[in-house]
This record gives sequence, structure tokens and C-alpha cells, in this order.
Amino acid sequence: MKPSTEITTLFLDIGGVLLTDGWDHHARKRAATKFKLKLDEMEDRHHLTFDTYEEGKLTLKEYLGRVVFYQKRPFTRAQFRRFMFAQSKPYPEMIELVRKLKAKHGLKIAVVSNEARELNSHRIRTFKLDKFVDSFVSSCFVHVRKPDADIFRLALDITQAPTWQVVYIENTPMFVQVAEGLGIRSILHTDYRSTCAKLASFGLQNDEGVLHGTS
Repeated sequence: MKPSTEITTLFLDIGGVLLTDGWDHHARKRAATKFKLKLDEMEDRHHLTFDTYEEGKLTLKEYLGRVVFYQKRPFTRAQFRRFMFAQSKPYPEMIELVRKLKAKHGLKIAVVSNEARELNSHRIRTFKLDKFVDSFVSSCFVHVRKPDADIFRLALDITQAPTWQVVYIENTPMFVQVAEGLGIRSILHTDYRSTCAKLASFGLQNDEGVLHGTS
């Protein structure tokens, strides 16, 4: 049965939905092990400055200067940066699903994501996200980050989509609640199959067998 309101626009998080998280606690823990850093000290410095970095108010060089290279190290910034970027891996099933839903339903696709500029640009370029995403409402570009509801209002303005025609896929419960508070129907993403089923309930089926794949 066709839903009463047609969905025209899909909002997506990147980390945890299309790709692994770019620079989360697990990645920082791996970095601390590889480069023999004190994790607790690194985490304290990270949390003091990361919001500013994700809002596009610090460069990667400045962030690393505060978190890692505030003292002399036996490794280079380039080595650390390469390791940092290498932590990003794709979720191919989810990327393919979004590609096919866009093609079948003519959806507008907008990323609504908390990401720092250099890492965001690397992930867009490396995994060719710009081949199917129409707009990147990334915190580093718009200088506001989730859970601030203004980032969703900006995404609505940029896509010119009314809330009732949008579905948002996100893996963080609080961010789902913020979007739903604005009237945006949202899916708390935990795995491929359940997200496919929820999308189908909104009328976004894929007839090419993607919904029946294994997770």
C-alpha cells in the first residue's frame, strides 16, 4: 500500500551509516597504541578541542598541534595523518542501497553529519560519496553540529524539502530524537536489514533484491 505522503528526500549520517566512524574513541585508542601515546592524556585534550574542530574553526594541523604534537614526537604529522585517514572504511551494502533508492525513487540525498573538514573531504573523495549525495550539510561547512537542531533546519532549507517528505537515517539515538522533534521521520540505524525494512514501510522499496541481501 502506497504511503499517504511521498518521501522525496533522504537525510543521512555518514559515520556509522555509510562509513565507519572517522575518528572515534576506538580509532584514537588504536592511534595511541601504534604511536605509543598516553591515551588518557590524548582523550582529555581531544574532548577539550574537538567540538571546535568539527565546527570547522580549527584546521587539522591546529587540532593535531593541540592533541598530539604539543610536544616533540618520534613520528611526523604526515605519518599520524595517514593513520588517521586510514581508519575510515565503507559499508558497501548501505552505499549501494542509497544509490539504488535514489535512482528508483528520484530522491534528493543530503548528508547531515558532524565531521571535521579535512577528514570529511577525504571521506567524500575516497568513497565517492559526491557521486550520489546532492548536499553535504557537514558541521565543518555550516559551523553548527548535532545535537543542535539548527543543523537540521539548515538541511531543510538547503534541500527545500518540507519535514513530512524527509526520512533521516542516523545511528545515534539522541540525534534521531532531535530530528523527530522537528517533525522529521527518522530511522535509528542498527543494521542493514532492519533499516531496509523501515525504509520499505515509508514506501522506499528497492525491487532489485537489495532488501533481501544478507547483513
